[in-house]
Amino acid sequence: MQPDHLRRAIGRWSLAALMLNTMIGGSAFGLPSLLVARLGKWSTLAYCVAAVGVGSIAATLAEVSSQFRASGASGGVYLYARAAFGRFVGIQIGWLMWLSRIAACSAIANLFISYLAQFVPAVAFGLVRAVLLVAFISFLAIVNYLGVAKGTLLNNCFAATKLIVLVLFIVAGIAALLIYPAIRVTPDTVSSHAADWFEALILIVYAYGGFESALFPSGEARDPRKDAPIALCVAVVTATFLYVALQYVVIHILPHAAATSTPAADVAKRLVGSLGGSLLTAGILVSLYGSLSANMLETPRLTFAMGEQGDFPKFFAAIHPRFRSPHLSIAAFALLLTAFSIGGTFRGNAILSAGSRLFVYAATAAALPVLRRKHPSADAFRLPFGIAFSVLALVFTGLLVARIQIRDLIVIAAAFTVGALNWLWARRIPSAPSVLAANGVESGL
Repeated sequence: MQPDHLRRAIGRWSLAALMLNTMIGGSAFGLPSLLVARLGKWSTLAYCVAAVGVGSIAATLAEVSSQFRASGASGGVYLYARAAFGRFVGIQIGWLMWLSRIAACSAIANLFISYLAQFVPAVAFGLVRAVLLVAFISFLAIVNYLGVAKGTLLNNCFAATKLIVLVLFIVAGIAALLIYPAIRVTPDTVSSHAADWFEALILIVYAYGGFESALFPSGEARDPRKDAPIALCVAVVTATFLYVALQYVVIHILPHAAATSTPAADVAKRLVGSLGGSLLTAGILVSLYGSLSANMLETPRLTFAMGEQGDFPKFFAAIHPRFRSPHLSIAAFALLLTAFSIGGTFRGNAILSAGSRLFVYAATAAALPVLRRKHPSADAFRLPFGIAFSVLALVFTGLLVARIQIRDLIVIAAAFTVGALNWLWARRIPSAPSVLAANGVESGL
């Protein structure tokens, strides 16, 4: 193995676990109340509507990602956009993806503190909150600094714990509704308008977000061309089932579900009392921390890839001589995540993350026909009705982009501006060739 190469240690099911661990986190335990406030009893249906659009995006990603297989294929959607549309678009997508992941992780960190405050109220305020955020984020950074194998093992443990907690919660809730009909409540009636549906769908995009960032460390995956499509399918289908079931349990067991910031814990308290609520809250804390763990593994590979391609300062592509991890990219992400977490809120970071991610999804969907035209004989997964999926994904993202609020568009526009300045700087540096497999041969574009 070359000393400057990352270690390939992520298999098919670890990749699926990485996607699920990123997707199912703050969204599962924080969004039910926000969705009820906008849609009431129709909030469960909203997940099904969103699943169609998100599924089309994941399908296009499955084909696009399968064309990139070399050891230099870290970077995920940034790399795909760069190969399809050139350096300028690639850098813009890289910045938007970085913004999206930092905001998403910050939302999870804020929700983690909210649930932790169920045990120790003082942690939700001031210096104590800031110190805890620094400690929790630093621990994950250190684990991933020590190498991808350790980070993957920690991620798999968190993913398994998270799924067990969610499944037990859902099974207990549905069993309670069947055995004790008196516990069932009627969801609050909400007068929903088109704007409410669009904002709910944007929030649900945040809930699904993460499957794309799990492909950032593709350069450390054993066989991303074969494994990525299967992992994407498993992750999206599993997440949809769990989200719909969780939302159903919350709106039918918890009175006035829109009024709480910790809906899952409140449901558990109603079912089994304070002790049960405390046990579930502990499980939720493990799940939320697991999501942060997955992101600490994935997101630094984005800036690593941009440094490797010459689109970011070269030190972002530095690899630790012993642990072969992108240690400086990990440190940079940990610092920014800490800053956003201390200064932000769950809802604000969630909407910002979803809004910036929509542009990334649109670029991925548009890359499918472009790469097909450039490399018609690529040795890769070929999505049936791929162009139709691409069009559906573009329509879905376009409708939601039109509903993003002005304050979030301003932040996204700032990211575009920084990306353009980054491109002007990067033009002075020779561009590395894109890594794409055509007819089984890695080639530059």
